[in-house]
Amino acid sequence: MKVLVAVKRVVDYNVRIRVKSDGSGVDTDNVVMSMNPFDENGLEEALRMKQAGIATEVIAVSVGDEKSQDTLRSALAMGADRAILIKADQTPEPLGIAKLLAKVVEQEGPQVAILGKQAIDDDSNQTGQMLAALLDWSQGTFASNAEFDGDAINLTRETDTGLETIKISLPAVITTDLRLNDPRLPKLPDIMKAKKKPIDIVDASSYGIDLSPRLEVVSVAAPAEREPGIIVADAAELVNKLKEAGAL
Repeated sequence: MKVLVAVKRVVDYNVRIRVKSDGSGVDTDNVVMSMNPFDENGLEEALRMKQAGIATEVIAVSVGDEKSQDTLRSALAMGADRAILIKADQTPEPLGIAKLLAKVVEQEGPQVAILGKQAIDDDSNQTGQMLAALLDWSQGTFASNAEFDGDAINLTRETDTGLETIKISLPAVITTDLRLNDPRLPKLPDIMKAKKKPIDIVDASSYGIDLSPRLEVVSVAAPAEREPGIIVADAAELVNKLKEAGAL
């Protein structure tokens, strides 16, 4: 069984985000980038499937510019067998990415496609669901546990009201939650080996898909600074302060 894992290059979660002075977007110049954390969980799950003898090959795929090769090399260092970069100067919107991934699925023939439930840069939470719809595959979103049972997967997913357990048949698209596992840290020898491994680079335009943006970003602004809190002497003063603020 082949497993396809989508990984995205994003601003590292430890970096303090800076908005461009003209409000057109987030400043990424000289900023540390890394693999989207949710995608790391997806890759880790695929690698565990291979270790358990469920999967025979793990293929990492990324959509982006040349710099996305760094993210794919991180995936190779973790243990992915192959890497494919769909080269696009501007990262397409979720629908465009889903269409590109669907083409890769048609070419590679995996039984399972794993994606992070969302990317921490845009929080769209759309690509996995769109991919499942385009492929007409079963889907299990927000997975916090997955157990394979023959041609099916018993999947526990996180919902607003608690945990839900479902059974989906293969082939399937899975989107992962952070609670699914703890991604491994690649060892130095594996990192060095990954630098020499080839990455298949395919131009996004070769798939003949319309990747024209359907959304327009009007403006981007940093969140308002939070006013400092105050220390009150007792409950009575707290009530008075709340009344002054209009909270009571």
